[in-house]
Amino acid sequence: MPVTLIHRKTALAIILTVQLMLAMDFLIVIVSLKNIQAELGFTATDLSWIPNAFGLAFGGLLLLGGRLGDMIGQVKAFQIGLAIFVLASLTGGIALSPSMLIIARIFQGAGSALAAPSVLALVTILARNEEEKNRGLSLFIAVSSIGASLGLILGGALTAFISWRWSLLINVPVGALAFAAIPFLVPETHKIKGKIDFLGALTGTLGSAALVFGFISAGEYGWTSVFTTGSFAGAVVLFILFVGIESKVAEPLLKLSILGPKQRRGGLVVMAAIVAMHFATLFLILQYFQEVLGYNPLMAGVAYLPLTAMVFSISNFVPRLVAKFGVRTLLITGCILVAASLIGFSKLNNSSTYLGSILFPLFLHSIGIALVFTPGSIVVLDGIDDQDAGIASGVLQISQQIGGAIGIAAILSIYTAHLKPHNFSSGLGAAFVAAAVIAVLAAIVAIFTIPGKQPKINP
Repeated sequence: MPVTLIHRKTALAIILTVQLMLAMDFLIVIVSLKNIQAELGFTATDLSWIPNAFGLAFGGLLLLGGRLGDMIGQVKAFQIGLAIFVLASLTGGIALSPSMLIIARIFQGAGSALAAPSVLALVTILARNEEEKNRGLSLFIAVSSIGASLGLILGGALTAFISWRWSLLINVPVGALAFAAIPFLVPETHKIKGKIDFLGALTGTLGSAALVFGFISAGEYGWTSVFTTGSFAGAVVLFILFVGIESKVAEPLLKLSILGPKQRRGGLVVMAAIVAMHFATLFLILQYFQEVLGYNPLMAGVAYLPLTAMVFSISNFVPRLVAKFGVRTLLITGCILVAASLIGFSKLNNSSTYLGSILFPLFLHSIGIALVFTPGSIVVLDGIDDQDAGIASGVLQISQQIGGAIGIAAILSIYTAHLKPHNFSSGLGAAFVAAAVIAVLAAIVAIFTIPGKQPKINP
């Protein structure tokens, strides 16, 4: 089937819409947590599993999803993943109990893990030349960057005007349309024969789950509890097993050679750290909006509009900034700006106001995020062959999804440890200072791992 210009543009729009939908779904429901808690009877501790169940399944299964896409074809993988995601969204939207919602969120993440690696692979395949490939990559990064904060805005609006359930149910018509349309717009990709590394998938997924559970357990039981130390020890053992398996099997989920270049490893660490602090910030500031400022879900979501608008606007100019200053300079600058914004948030108290205390750090944060996401993605994806695009996309998104889940759990555990009764703001200082330290460490990683020589990119 020949791919006409109309087919190409329509397919790209559908694929990027799906990417935006998947990026939004990690945090789209957190603006509605109080409503969900009241309706389904969640405990305060269990609420964190609503975003984290999605993030864990998504991040833990991404490598398997990328491998399946190579074996069964990227279009088919995209469709199967969307089908799972849509059915899980429907189940979550009609959930009658906490366990039903958490299970639905797990399957949402699993469906996303199968569909998401195919997104970047299909964007690459649709490009006719290097210029179109760079443009598609820039759009992919832009929609991924604004997905989380846009999800808060959309989730707040749906919760306020209809119900929190529509934060999940809205995925059903959008996903179904994409499922039906994509095979008519994009030809199936070349299929690679091989075996699935189920043992690698099992150890990698369980290792990720153990790591995140360790941070969650630290907030609930303390850093020295048997649950916390046991989870971290289990994560270390499982990750060691994963690396050992991937280095020996003939057809690994993750080609360890992809992680060979120092700048790619550095880029993944920087991306994971900054995304972790970004998601933790979105989570905590949202709670501040509702608990201290008294915002309803709609107002809390709209309060993030400046961040979303700034990230999207700046992302359009970042390719030109990369061409002029290079990715290393932008990554370091972005990390420092994120750190500065977190120090600003650490000053929040019960008498702070949105205009006086939040808006300026929010602007700093949005500029920093925009300066990290695009250059970081360029560093990670630079030099990747087309046949490895799905795996590379999976590795990049793993750093974001697992990083986001760890960020929320870790910073929330620090917040909880310093929280005083009936004083929501009391834990914010320690939590955001710790987050700022991590952002500075990410800048140091960029200094020592990202070379001065820059990957080529058309502005």
